[in-house]
Amino acid sequence: MNLLNDVKNLAVAYESEIIDIRRHIHAYPELAMNEKNTAAFVISKLQEYSIPFKTFKTHYGILADIKGKNPDKRTIALRADMDALPIKEMNDVPYRSVNEGIMHACGHDAHTAALLVAGKILNELNAHFEGTVRLIFQPSEEKYPGGATMMLADGALDNPAVQLIFGQHVMPTLEAGKVGVKAGKAMASTDEIFITVEGRGGHAATPDLLIDPVLIAAEIILALQKIVSRHSPPEIPSVLSFGKVMADGKTNIIPDNVCLEGTFRTFSEVWRAKAHKLITQMATHIAEAAGAKATVRIDRGYPFLVNDEKLTQRFKKQAASYLGSENVVDIDLRMTAEDFAYYSQQVPAVFYRLGTRNEAKGITSNIHTNTFDIDETALKDATGLLCWLALGELHA
Repeated sequence: MNLLNDVKNLAVAYESEIIDIRRHIHAYPELAMNEKNTAAFVISKLQEYSIPFKTFKTHYGILADIKGKNPDKRTIALRADMDALPIKEMNDVPYRSVNEGIMHACGHDAHTAALLVAGKILNELNAHFEGTVRLIFQPSEEKYPGGATMMLADGALDNPAVQLIFGQHVMPTLEAGKVGVKAGKAMASTDEIFITVEGRGGHAATPDLLIDPVLIAAEIILALQKIVSRHSPPEIPSVLSFGKVMADGKTNIIPDNVCLEGTFRTFSEVWRAKAHKLITQMATHIAEAAGAKATVRIDRGYPFLVNDEKLTQRFKKQAASYLGSENVVDIDLRMTAEDFAYYSQQVPAVFYRLGTRNEAKGITSNIHTNTFDIDETALKDATGLLCWLALGELHA
């Protein structure tokens, strides 16, 4: 028996099914912590495939174990996320979102569809491997504190203990048919910053009688950029950006308060903690020097994501044997964040990128945009590769 050919043949045979599942999930997207119908659909497919599963009372996460011969020998996990984004879809496609203002603009529909059918294939081949493959269907990747924390708290990597985990994510800058990966530190930590500057507003024509929070907020934004340019260790990538400024005044009215919202991202827990202190100190001191007050709140988000070096090398060999070495590429460090990072802090993990771009078809939009879509020919590769990775690790 040639398992590689069997997996490839089954992935091709089930290609239309994978596409149908992805389109169904795409058409009925649900936001983080509201994935009720998506979870019900996943459960219906697991039941159809005769795969046992476990659900939870406090969230819509699902665990499903596929047992081969000697199931306690080794357990590896494959993870997919299920939630969508608050974006109004503008694609003119038959599977366009029917839930107004909600869209699968980050490819979680593709992740879930691929994992479901990978489970189907592995279940059909369970007489040909030893150990257990755990499928993790995770809610709420897009919203703090992240569904991964809930899944971990509920034993996603326990009973039996999971030795390693793989996760995949669509990448619209990479051509369909390819995958990309980076060993070691791969994605940044992420924190949300909220600053309120309290001054004294009034008529814009009498600035001498005011404590202008708009001007002070502007000074704070500019000054905080020095945290990255002058305080950050040069070998540690960092980003500090503000995307929201709320100053509810008028052309001739200075408001009493200004609110700032931003994000800080980096790759060191020591530097991360120091940067939080600097942000707070600089903002409060600048406001105090101007006679105002600044209140700073920093919500700690996901940790940085680490791809295990040895497992990444094995991943590249397995992916090359499945897709061809020319279709496995090294990618750069990314300042985006993912709650898969929590799994990577617990067991050896690899989070890799699935190419979904096809310029000839006009499929080029980035994730988190209202025209994002994927080249669906990538789905059979996504599904088959998940199976092949699992089989490779179990045989290893």
